[in-house]
Amino acid sequence: MPLPDNGAPWPPPALARHYAELRVDDAWYSGDRDKLANVYRSNPQRRDGRRRLWGRDRTQQPGAPDHRLHIPLPGDIATASADLLFSEPPEFTVTDTSTQDRLDELAESDGIANTLLEAAEVAAALGGVYLRVTWDRSLSDRPLLTTVHPDAAVPEWRWGQLAAVTFWRELAADSVTVWRHLERHSPGRIEHALYQGSPDNLGVRVPLTEHPDVAELAASLGPEGDAIETGIDRMSAAYCPNIRPHRKHRGSPFGRSDYGAPLYDLFDSLDTTWTSWIRDLRLARARLLVPDGYLRDHGPGRGASFDDDREIWTLLNIPPTEQGGAGITLNQFRIRVDEHERTSTAITRQAVMSAGYSAATFGLGDQGAAVTATEVKARERKSMITRGKKVRYWSPPVVEMLYVLLLLDRALFTPRIVPERPRVVFGDSITEDTSSLAQTLSLLQQAQAVSTETKVRMLHPEWDAADVQAEVKRILVETGAAVPDPMQALQLD
Repeated sequence: MPLPDNGAPWPPPALARHYAELRVDDAWYSGDRDKLANVYRSNPQRRDGRRRLWGRDRTQQPGAPDHRLHIPLPGDIATASADLLFSEPPEFTVTDTSTQDRLDELAESDGIANTLLEAAEVAAALGGVYLRVTWDRSLSDRPLLTTVHPDAAVPEWRWGQLAAVTFWRELAADSVTVWRHLERHSPGRIEHALYQGSPDNLGVRVPLTEHPDVAELAASLGPEGDAIETGIDRMSAAYCPNIRPHRKHRGSPFGRSDYGAPLYDLFDSLDTTWTSWIRDLRLARARLLVPDGYLRDHGPGRGASFDDDREIWTLLNIPPTEQGGAGITLNQFRIRVDEHERTSTAITRQAVMSAGYSAATFGLGDQGAAVTATEVKARERKSMITRGKKVRYWSPPVVEMLYVLLLLDRALFTPRIVPERPRVVFGDSITEDTSSLAQTLSLLQQAQAVSTETKVRMLHPEWDAADVQAEVKRILVETGAAVPDPMQALQLD
């Protein structure tokens, strides 16, 4: 499918339901009160008929304080997912030495590990994210790995695989005219287009030079027009699903958000609980009830006030048996701390478990005693299982985009390298404690079930083969376990 025709509705009607669901996920992920209120203004009630906290219409009470409180658990879930995947930078390896050096340089210069960490957080919240390889000679002499959020993409699927994708963004405009830049990626080709339209219509296609935000891009495209031939037979974009299948739309190629259990009612209940808790605190503030005679009159129409710092008072001529009398009454309501805390903890625990994580990942439960990495993994077994599943979904697109990165780097910047599909090893999100690892190695040594090389590899998994062999040689020499080669001794004689 080529770029859209003039006058096409935008976003495409076929993706209207998908975009609407993304708006809900985005509202919870962002934690923005206005976004939450806008999302639920047209759907204020749950299925059980109860009104949602964020579905209450506050526009009918102008000037009234809004005491609703949002707890950012959705954002915490997305962050936890990204941390489990990419808190430790992944390793990218190829067999060719010069290509490996260039890949390491690209990974470090572009901050690919950080890009993947950010992408994983967005994917956990919105169900997926797009990785895109691009370049800009005015910025750097290397290709760049970037991300595009799913609510700014129009994908084209074939047999459940991404065949092409159009990324779009709104440029600076006035309240009537909307300028949109579209960028379509297909195998071996990238097309750019500029449209002048309205909020719900793409409008007419105009030259890229018509808007200053993309005018420089038009100059870099050259005389070929608005398309770039990449010189490789692969597409320079890929889709990374968070996890599949999509429970609401079976057979959909889109990934499922971590909130897609669904958890929206649990999130709303958690906010309701905390709002009620803070309301108890607000209403339970100590207040003094004083007789009228204790108030200082400020004159007609100016009211009266009570000076709680006053030290000397005049006795009032009030019968002692009269209710309220001359006394000052302290009034303070009970704060239901335990009830609110247990309710919020139970809701949080259920939400994170439904999202696929262990309660321990979010600090719920006994966290006081020091534990080993093995015990941590046992506590967080559900989180580790979810992490393993997500790794399998992330590996293919990450490997493909790194391969495309190397192909474009050879075609545009570094012709000496030999591109090949790299091997990606995801870092361990839970690092083994040094003392525990030393104890494990000691037990294996006593059982004579491990070699020196294996011990070095276990202690330094990030080392390459040359570093491992050098360390093994030093250990054998220092311990006296190195045996001289008899043939070499004879040759010396």
